[in-house]
Amino acid sequence: MPTTAADQLEKQQYRIVGGTGAVKLCHWMRQKLIYGRPCYKEEFYGVESHRCLQMTPSVNTCNCRCLFCWRFHGMIGLEGADSPEPEELLEGCIREQKLLVSGFKGDERCDPAMWEEARRPNQVAISLSGEPTLYPYLGDFIGLCKRKGLTTFLVTNGTLPGVIESLSPLPTQLYVTVAAPNREVFRKLCVPQSVGAWNRIEETLSLIASLDTRTVIRHTLVDGWNLGWEDEYAKLDLAADPMFIEPKGFVFVGDSRSRMTIDNMPSHSRVREFSERIADRLSMDILMEREDSRVALIGERGSQLKIV
Repeated sequence: MPTTAADQLEKQQYRIVGGTGAVKLCHWMRQKLIYGRPCYKEEFYGVESHRCLQMTPSVNTCNCRCLFCWRFHGMIGLEGADSPEPEELLEGCIREQKLLVSGFKGDERCDPAMWEEARRPNQVAISLSGEPTLYPYLGDFIGLCKRKGLTTFLVTNGTLPGVIESLSPLPTQLYVTVAAPNREVFRKLCVPQSVGAWNRIEETLSLIASLDTRTVIRHTLVDGWNLGWEDEYAKLDLAADPMFIEPKGFVFVGDSRSRMTIDNMPSHSRVREFSERIADRLSMDILMEREDSRVALIGERGSQLKIV
């Protein structure tokens, strides 16, 4: 990784593991340890926020430059990437997580038992930055996590359907971000770095219903860019037939502030309205919502929400 990129990431409190891996505490880790407020994923999917390892195997590698992304955009291509082996990646991320949470021990607001649990993550969120399906050992990494008793959430832009189809084992939950209703909006908002990316997303959507794991389509909504087009989004969702659909509002944080304005951040009422229209078109229900995270969960009535 170029020194300037590594320095920039370190300033943003990322901890680099190997050539391309990284870990970083998320906002909700702090909220849970200090105030007892969990991430919406704890309420929706049963993830214990303080035991979630937010990491990436490809911190500086992505094939899109989404304008709404809060991550650092000093990306490189695949050439010359020095990817760590799965064991090095997982052990390194857990080691760095322990160091990152160490400072909470002296805070009287932090429950000591919860702090101890935070040092022993039981869930791995494979997201954070970059596109994880570009990591060459992704299936092996997920398998390693499973053998160690860790659940996994894989968050992907869906542009590499071949990788997703070949994963064995599958992650506990597969998130596919569909941040555009059509090819033209995708080209302008997600800025793909390769030809045919939209076609490959459509291929991924056609795979989802056949995967024996929990599947979620995430619609990241950016006011003035991709909010609306409910008929087109519903058509994509219908083709994918996921277990859940998660519309979530863009948040004006991080490096997205250099590309967007605060007016691009939709209110929860806008997210709720969009969700109601999608649910109506798919004959589904809004199962849960979190106003502070500007997110809703759409699924069939009575759907199982918790991790098994």
